[in-house]
Amino acid sequence: MAHWIKNAHRPETIRQAKEAYFERMSMCGVERVFQVPHQRLAIWLKEEAETLPDLETTLAEPAEEDALELDELWSFVQKKDNKRWIWIALLRSTRQIVAYAIGDRSEATCRRLWERIPSALSSPANLQRLLGSLSKVVPPEQHQAVGKETGQTAHVERWNNTLRQRVGRFVRTTLSFSKSEPFHEIALKLFVFRYNRRRLALISQT
Repeated sequence: MAHWIKNAHRPETIRQAKEAYFERMSMCGVERVFQVPHQRLAIWLKEEAETLPDLETTLAEPAEEDALELDELWSFVQKKDNKRWIWIALLRSTRQIVAYAIGDRSEATCRRLWERIPSALSSPANLQRLLGSLSKVVPPEQHQAVGKETGQTAHVERWNNTLRQRVGRFVRTTLSFSKSEPFHEIALKLFVFRYNRRRLALISQT
């Protein structure tokens, strides 16, 4: 245990452990490989989430004619009966997440997503594949309902798969799952920021 505690204070161990977690290694797996208590990893992740700036700071400039792709994916906390829907708004040109919200499938959660979209980005035509709540929130002149078969929401649906592939707690059938609402959102927030920053770095190189 003393060796584990010593490891937990090494900056490189902290960095590697957090990166491993976002490559779908479980918290207990991180504990075994890096010899740091999984409780310590949870503290590191929470501390990082608390220091993050506004999501807007991670965004690249949108294209002159652009569109937002909106979608939601199912997740749960503690048990599958406690469903937590993740609502996502993705900018098509940069493939970056411009806003997200966690809640149920109600109009209220959809409205929270819409209100989090930066004002400069809330004017493009918005594309989504699920009718209902979105049509009650997004202005009709900005909203275009499209089916999955059209391919118009391919980027955001691909992002949903990326999230499930990279963070075990968001997989549909898994032994890894969130045990608390706050940490469910912390894990999502950290992943979104990592994803956006990597996309920004790629865009900057082109």
